[in-house]
Amino acid sequence: MTKLNSEQDFLTLIDRYFPSENGHVTLGRGDDCSILRTGKDLCISKDLFLEDVHFRRSYFSAADIGYKSLAVNISDIAAMGGQPCGFALGLIVPSSLENEFWEPFFQSMSTLAQQHGLILAGGDLSGGQYLGISVTVWGESAGGRFLSRGNAGPGDVLFLQGPAGMARTGLLALEESGLEAADIYPECVRTHLRPPMRVAEGIKLAKSPYVKGMMDLSDGLARDLPRFLGCCEGNMGAEILLDESQLHEEIVRYAKSKSISATEHAFLGGEDYALFGAVSAAGFEELAAQIPGLHQIGTITGDNKIKLNGKEYTAGGFDHFSS
Repeated sequence: MTKLNSEQDFLTLIDRYFPSENGHVTLGRGDDCSILRTGKDLCISKDLFLEDVHFRRSYFSAADIGYKSLAVNISDIAAMGGQPCGFALGLIVPSSLENEFWEPFFQSMSTLAQQHGLILAGGDLSGGQYLGISVTVWGESAGGRFLSRGNAGPGDVLFLQGPAGMARTGLLALEESGLEAADIYPECVRTHLRPPMRVAEGIKLAKSPYVKGMMDLSDGLARDLPRFLGCCEGNMGAEILLDESQLHEEIVRYAKSKSISATEHAFLGGEDYALFGAVSAAGFEELAAQIPGLHQIGTITGDNKIKLNGKEYTAGGFDHFSS
């Protein structure tokens, strides 16, 4: 592989994997701005993916990093019920990083982008001490509306489309055992490194008149449930019912090895990237029959309390700035 000695070397490699224009992006990379043509409302989001904060290269391959740095942004669009359209990419590049890193990084990111019809519109490059990826993504409504958080009330069903707790199990196992964790908890490790995208399911949910609101489960139920309830009118609470029979066997096995509660471990979660929301009780069964993997985890109450399996839960979940 040719040594990457300049910004232009990176841009040439990026051009190999990403086209610069399509009908949506009428002026692509290379100018001060890209020009986007759209007659619809857009939803837009940005995420950072930073070395030793969001990933470690000791157990994330270059391809895993390329995939997940884009995937966490696609998940935000899916949570709105949108169709991803394009993204801008910022890279912080440490001089110590080997050239062989970049080919699988861009190839993996490109494959995911192509699967969902995303165009890379532009971005920026900078040197730095640690590897960092910044992605800004945008999408259009494909279900007739965007789904925001909240908008629900007492009696509405809280649902997940996707698992809770698998990514947390994979992360903790990787932190403890490195790559050997993949032999012990293969599905949980895979879910942490390469979370599946739920764009099609998000669009179906946005098309349903029964769905009140939705978000992606990125920081775990313990943190994201209060955020969701905080966007509802009034003092909403929730009754959450999680049973070990609902959890992946690897979660249960990991919890038993640590002598902790599997359900509380799953409730804490983090980086699940499942779809989490509220639907009217009258419409839940119909919706669950239409969307595989959609399951009830509880109901909204009007008492301003969060209860997990009958007990009030007051502990906080994940926070980037907590001690």
